[in-house]
Amino acid sequence: MQCSVKENALKSAPDPRHKTILTAAFDMFRQYGFRRTSMEDIAQASGMSRAALYLHFRSKEDIFRSLGQYYYDTAAASVSAALSAGHPPAQALAAAFVAQGGEIAQALLSSPHGAEFTDIKTAHSADIMRAGEARLVGIYADWLTAEAAAGRVSLQDFGGDARALAATILAALHGMKAGAADYPAYAASVARLAALFGRALAAP
Repeated sequence: MQCSVKENALKSAPDPRHKTILTAAFDMFRQYGFRRTSMEDIAQASGMSRAALYLHFRSKEDIFRSLGQYYYDTAAASVSAALSAGHPPAQALAAAFVAQGGEIAQALLSSPHGAEFTDIKTAHSADIMRAGEARLVGIYADWLTAEAAAGRVSLQDFGGDARALAATILAALHGMKAGAADYPAYAASVARLAALFGRALAAP
């Protein structure tokens, strides 16, 4: 896991010990897979005893859910910042896509256990994922609404429904990651997607 990924994904952790544990856990999950990683492994990587680890988290599923929540909290803040920078639509979307998960995608696409994360996320964090995705859709929708009101984009060709369009944009972004062979391919696809939506949204 990249150092910057750790810092960005976990910066909202309320307890420094939680940050240490979650950072170590993500490294273990990425290197060895969720199923093969034990609480003992995470405790050792965190520099604490297993008993001490259980004072913070009940199980590795609990740790995984916490990682998911920190990701969405940070992604929401990062996407909001990227979209509020005042860039033209294509540039704003490109920055938002990278902010949403470019480095996380790089970490997962470089892991032999990346596909397992999707299965575990669905099994143990479906509620966090639904809430997080809805939150991101709302952020993109608010940006689209504000840009349309300012005359910088047009929603006319999309039925004028900013939220539905935002959901489509996010679905397309997730599709890029699911179909990518590696991170360079993903990054190139994301850049093309931003350019495509930016051009389609451009006001006449």
